[in-house]
Amino acid sequence: MIPYQFKPEDAEAWARSIGIKTRHRGDQLELMYCPYCKSTTDKWKFGMNLKNGQFECKRASCGIKGNMITLSRDFNFSLGREVDTYYRTTDYSRQQYKKFRDAHRSIEVRPAAVEYLAGRGISEAVTVKYEITTRKDDDKVLVFPFKDEAGNLTHVKYRKTDFQKGIDQNKEWSESGCKPILFGMNHCIVDADEGKLIITEGQIDSLSVAEAGFVNAVSVPNGCNGFTWVPHCYDFVSQFQKIIVMGDCENGKITLAEEIAKRWPKKTYICRIEDYKGCKDANELLQKHGQQAVRNVIQNAQAPDDRHIKPMKDVKRVDIMQLQSFTTGLPTLDKVLDGGFRFGQLAVLTGRRGEGKSTIASMFGINALEQGHRCFFYSGELTDFYFRNWMDCQITGKKEPTQSDYDQLDNYYGDKAYIYDSDILQKGDEMETLPETIENAIIRKDCRFIMVDNLMTAITDDLQNDLYRHQSQFVGNLAALAKLYNVFILLICHPRKSNGDLQNDDVSGSSNITDRADIVMTFGKSWAYDEEKKKWVVQEGERKIRVTKNRLTGKLTAKDDLKLVYDHKSRRLAERTEDFFNMRFSWNTDVYGFETVDDMDEIPF
Repeated sequence: MIPYQFKPEDAEAWARSIGIKTRHRGDQLELMYCPYCKSTTDKWKFGMNLKNGQFECKRASCGIKGNMITLSRDFNFSLGREVDTYYRTTDYSRQQYKKFRDAHRSIEVRPAAVEYLAGRGISEAVTVKYEITTRKDDDKVLVFPFKDEAGNLTHVKYRKTDFQKGIDQNKEWSESGCKPILFGMNHCIVDADEGKLIITEGQIDSLSVAEAGFVNAVSVPNGCNGFTWVPHCYDFVSQFQKIIVMGDCENGKITLAEEIAKRWPKKTYICRIEDYKGCKDANELLQKHGQQAVRNVIQNAQAPDDRHIKPMKDVKRVDIMQLQSFTTGLPTLDKVLDGGFRFGQLAVLTGRRGEGKSTIASMFGINALEQGHRCFFYSGELTDFYFRNWMDCQITGKKEPTQSDYDQLDNYYGDKAYIYDSDILQKGDEMETLPETIENAIIRKDCRFIMVDNLMTAITDDLQNDLYRHQSQFVGNLAALAKLYNVFILLICHPRKSNGDLQNDDVSGSSNITDRADIVMTFGKSWAYDEEKKKWVVQEGERKIRVTKNRLTGKLTAKDDLKLVYDHKSRRLAERTEDFFNMRFSWNTDVYGFETVDDMDEIPF
């Protein structure tokens, strides 16, 4: 029996599920932009063969390839229960990285690499220092070894030196499965170059900076749109006093600058366009104008000015239906929200105490985790071990998970799930505000789903004098973080009244709370007004969720709201009782990464 045979309608359904515009060209289904690298500058580079289900991004800096099973795994798209189970397509939230035998050894620098780079203005001394070589089987393929701070080979990138457009498929590509880190970081010394770290887009550009006499020259692994290296290199970059962004000069801007400035705002300096002398990058500048011109660009770098003033013509055109999102686990709610929660949004969830706000919030977090997004949870009312116990039950569907379950859950959480460390009060460390902690979780751990439960416990200021001002300022900070870093933040608030249906104005506290939110939802038990008793009474056995504000599209829940059922054993919420049996998460798999020498790959060049 063949577990799965590709069907073109599966590809069409998957494309609709992620909301990216498509077109047909012969046997190809093409997407306006790649769902992996998300570059909107090179359009229609992502294509899928509708005969065999193979896909590929033809952007050189991406080059992702795979098939329908790959897409099912990476985008939580179901191909049917049997197929999902057979291929374990939900097991993608756990990231693994390739390791190499003898990763610390020196790499042989071959003459073809020295000769090619000499033609680009790079000396043999620099080529040898950075161990640039060529493949054994093809001296026209340049090899860039990325070594970490300890000098271990971690990532490998290739460049075809005789690339012919229209004939060759890719000019650059990376070894699959490698951890994304910065090229050249093993040669950096924090105290050198007056504490500067110079970051370029391309590897030959960082070699050009090294050729100009700088020790701390690094470049990114996957182009100007890829920042997967940040969580792995954040501490390394943060050691330096200044971060000089010498990206490519394109369309009147310096690539990399905006994103790096977000993550290191007080340290980032950006090279001036006029200092490039009409050149695109550091290597072209080196070849045309020499080492001093490269040094001048770096020395003249400036802190970003007028960060809050932007010409209207520079505002990007964005189709809001194509903004990245994740599903909530509740199909009807996803439909109301046109695909789920979108990154860049702040959502407020309110409901009466004890009726399940925290329960449904953690379910949202689990669904984000399952779809490959790192999560950070703050619970001001539950201890960390109690909160984890609650999530353990929801993920496994068991009231009492076994020790084996817990071991697998540890692996499932891995480096994807984080919680606020309330023990810091006992440790005596210097306190930071919760928004500061959240910002650190975003930029250092790459967390994209943030849950704050709840508003009153999150504010640590003296509230006696001006409670509303503190609330407004806190919520404003959360809204700014959501938009600045393109993350989703869910804030739980208590309501004013204890019975009856809840609306936006029923959120306790400042009116600015719901004004600043993009989404407002109410959740709890179902209430109805009893005309005979002249009071609100609970409808037993029912929960309901209502969307009372949706800034993006204006679409709200229907008059009858979205009714849910609750399972006490698993602490799960679903639209139907039978959904509890279909709710599966990828915690109980046997994939644990590269743990033994036998699992490691030979150095491929």
